[in-house]
Amino acid sequence: MLLLDESADAKAGTKTAGAARQYNGRLGKVDLCQVGVFLAFAKEHTWTWVDGELFLPEEWWVPEMVEERQRLGIPADRCFKTKVELGWEMIQRVRADGLPFEAVGCDDLYGRADWFRSNMDAAGIIYMADVPSDTEVYLKRPKFGIPETPPGHRGRKYTQPRVLSSKKPPTVCQVAHRADTHWQWIRVRPCERGELVAEFAVRRVWTLRDGEPSEEWLVIRREADGDCRYALGNAPPETPLEALAWMHAQRYFVERSIQDAKSGMGWDELEAQKFRAWEHHLALTILASWFVAQTKLDWERQFPRDPGLCQDLAVDQLPALSVANVRKMLRAAMPLPQLSPQEAADLVVEHLVNRTRSRKSRMRKKASGRIHHSRDPA
Repeated sequence: MLLLDESADAKAGTKTAGAARQYNGRLGKVDLCQVGVFLAFAKEHTWTWVDGELFLPEEWWVPEMVEERQRLGIPADRCFKTKVELGWEMIQRVRADGLPFEAVGCDDLYGRADWFRSNMDAAGIIYMADVPSDTEVYLKRPKFGIPETPPGHRGRKYTQPRVLSSKKPPTVCQVAHRADTHWQWIRVRPCERGELVAEFAVRRVWTLRDGEPSEEWLVIRREADGDCRYALGNAPPETPLEALAWMHAQRYFVERSIQDAKSGMGWDELEAQKFRAWEHHLALTILASWFVAQTKLDWERQFPRDPGLCQDLAVDQLPALSVANVRKMLRAAMPLPQLSPQEAADLVVEHLVNRTRSRKSRMRKKASGRIHHSRDPA
């Protein structure tokens, strides 16, 4: 899947390209920060960044900011674009470059943009887009057309089509609490600490896109604390529940790729101010992310997992390499190694065994009923 998300980095002043008082998702509030929109690719145990764009808020495009944009090297042909517009451009770009993917996942910033979902549907792209809890949907196809002009009506005749029913459609939150919404526990995938198992409900609904009704999947995921997450998707009507649940849960990997970029690849260490420096740093971070993903794939091919070791450790699967593991091996392979190859290998093996034991412990607690299913583990 392609996975779309944004991430903010706090800044001390406004002299950095794109810096402004704007929403910082990590802090959960408006703060002085710089925001990037990122596109990640995830398949099985591998994930990597593939593209990114710096978001430049509207205040950067007032006439008084011309000199500042020139000082920071912001291209003259660049104009204001929303995060959703930047995301759509990146999806088109990687698709034109031939990157194969089955679907696109994104949070509700993008999902509530009707034109964004319409564009993906028109392009034949399957999506699973989170939406807010107050999103209105129709459980039956609404009657749609140009209303008749009543006798004695003053003014122009009605010419624009609209929903003819006066009944207010329910919100997705209300749909989740209906008696005819059926829930089912789904084993989504194995994860680091055991298995991701969650409660899902799906329904066929109609939404208004481009001014007319469009049929979509409503996918609802209920957490252990009762909170629900909602998503709309355009997968074919015959798509099984398990596949819809899998697509809904994949957005975890874009959050994981952002975390890896910041904690393991130096993304959050950029101190330069100019636009081109941000793009150069992005290119190097994407290369590092891609290198880690390639190393994990090569390791898996070269060293197949031993079924006997799974049996000895009493687990169903062994962990994949992490970014920290790859960094340790790089330290041994660089011209001035801080670790010998054997020391690096020993540390990697020790880390993998510890993670396996952690998984075993969690699976044992889950089997005994001492822990509950919850959100995707980090």
